[in-house]
Amino acid sequence: MEKKSFKIIYEGGVGEIEEKKSRFIAHISPVTSEEEAVSFIASKKKEYWDARHNCSAFVIGANNEITRCNDDGEPAQTAGRPMLDVLLRENIHNCVVVVTRYFGGVLLGTGGLVRAYQGAVQEGLKSCKILEPKNGRPCSISTDYNGYGKIEYVLREKSFPILNTDFGADVTISSVIPSESVQDFEKNIADKTAGNAVISWDDEIKYDILDGKLLKF
Repeated sequence: MEKKSFKIIYEGGVGEIEEKKSRFIAHISPVTSEEEAVSFIASKKKEYWDARHNCSAFVIGANNEITRCNDDGEPAQTAGRPMLDVLLRENIHNCVVVVTRYFGGVLLGTGGLVRAYQGAVQEGLKSCKILEPKNGRPCSISTDYNGYGKIEYVLREKSFPILNTDFGADVTISSVIPSESVQDFEKNIADKTAGNAVISWDDEIKYDILDGKLLKF
């Protein structure tokens, strides 16, 4: 079975849907502790004090060590748990979501509520910046100008980031290589440059790339 990628919310977001005149507004935020999640939920309940319901769910920890959900007055298992299920299904960690419902006067039934609350969370996730941190090793590759184009080609072919290029007497390219690809990358570079490149490795990190920048976790 293929292992799901580990996802985190880098920047939270807001999404809204309407179902039979009821408004469902999802607010999503990254959190690192249960205290942060509880505080976020409390702040949304205060902000939307006039709403019929402020249902919530959160997941904390690399292995979802802490999971909580709350129906906030909706029928049991129709709001908080379905919201939590979306986060678990998407494999999103360290995240809290609050869905505010302004009742539109039409009852949705249990199935309708489940679909609406899950739909609101999914809509909120669309507005978030979601990262997938992975293990990798930063490196610097030094070569002469003849080898520069060959190394750049290897990096772009494998979608490995080019973080910086220093043009001096030789060319030095900075990148980060997924841990499972390190050995193949070394061999590929040696073959492409006929051994005319030197790779300097740093210690393994957990990282992702956002807007061309290296983010460490």
